[in-house]
Formats: sequence, C-alpha cells, structure tokens
Amino acid sequence: MENVITEERIAKYLGLTSRALEKLSIAAPERSYGRRLAEDFLEMAESYYNDAVHFRESGDLVTAFAAINYAHGWLDCGARIGLFDVGGDDVLFTLFE
Repeated sequence: MENVITEERIAKYLGLTSRALEKLSIAAPERSYGRRLAEDFLEMAESYYNDAVHFRESGDLVTAFAAINYAHGWLDCGARIGLFDVGGDDVLFTLFE
C-alpha cells in the first residue's frame, strides 16, 4: 500500500539522505555570510536526520518520516540556492535546472 509508512520506506529515505549528506560539500567561501548559512543548513539537516534515526529506533515511524523529509528539504534548499556543491546531482538533490 502506497500510503503506509513502513520500515522499508523509512530505510529507503534514510539511505537517500545519508548518501546526500556524504556527497555534498559547502560551496560558499570561508568567512562569508553564505558559509554561515551553509553551515546552518547542514546542521539543521544533520539534526533532523539524527532525529529521524532516533524516532525510527523508538518505533515512531510517522515522526521519523516527517523528520527525514525535513532533513532532505534543508539539503535540497541549500543545493538549489548554491550553498552546497552537489556535483550537478539531480537524483539526490532538487536543482534549479
């Protein structure tokens, strides 16, 4: 059933976001405001990712699903506005073009 949050679905999205976290690098120059934004976006994504892992382990798949989607949203946004270099990967990230 497509509208059910399963362990397999959570594992899929955790894997996707884990790969995205490993792939990206911060594109903004040191000492720039953009760098501070990129670091903040990355911290938010990592925090939501860790929350998703925690909720999954505690059996709360609904909250885990919400958290992993927030995590990836931060990554997509950072990639789309140029804070992260993602090597043009439009599979793991939603790019503008």
